[in-house]
Amino acid sequence: MADFIYLASQSPRRRQLLEQLGVRHELLLPDVDEDAEALEVVKPGEAPAAYVQRVTQLKLDAALARLRRRGLPVAPVLCSDTTVALGRRIYGKPADEADARRMLWELAGGVGITTAQGRGRTHRVLTAVAVGTARKRQAALSDSRVRFAVMSRAQIAAYVASGEPMGKAGAYAVQGRAAAYIEHLSGSYSGIMGLPMFETVGLLRAFRFTL
Repeated sequence: MADFIYLASQSPRRRQLLEQLGVRHELLLPDVDEDAEALEVVKPGEAPAAYVQRVTQLKLDAALARLRRRGLPVAPVLCSDTTVALGRRIYGKPADEADARRMLWELAGGVGITTAQGRGRTHRVLTAVAVGTARKRQAALSDSRVRFAVMSRAQIAAYVASGEPMGKAGAYAVQGRAAAYIEHLSGSYSGIMGLPMFETVGLLRAFRFTL
């Protein structure tokens, strides 16, 4: 068995978390002609948990095919996907700044959409992770809860203007400036970042990694 894994993700946060675990890894990124974004299209009526797990498996399929095509040394491949959900509504990466402002207004709560206690709304952050080879796959799901404080339109606009929300599910990064507005969270902090470490370690142990 190889002593390293391939990480099929461009996320610097996932690289950081693997480094924190001391897991040796190499990047296995899509070719220029691969339409990686097409894998993240939501099916009509799809539940958030089913969606994030399906997308992660599709990413693993694509990464394993990429590994074979490139003739690289054989090693387990790790894929992960994160989505934010409010009820059954899925919040992916914002299309632009206006979309990011809309997402945050709905997640953090604005006039007319706050809870009875005057707090922001609580949403779920779901991160699926899968490790696989041509012959074996293991997968896990992390399900966390995050509650924002109520944010004003000016606060949301300032945060979006920082550029941090772009490319992030739900238009925020828990490890960044958004932390100033998070009143409460429960579950996996690393899962909210994009790679649940407890679940990831369990998967890697199934592939005989000592952690």
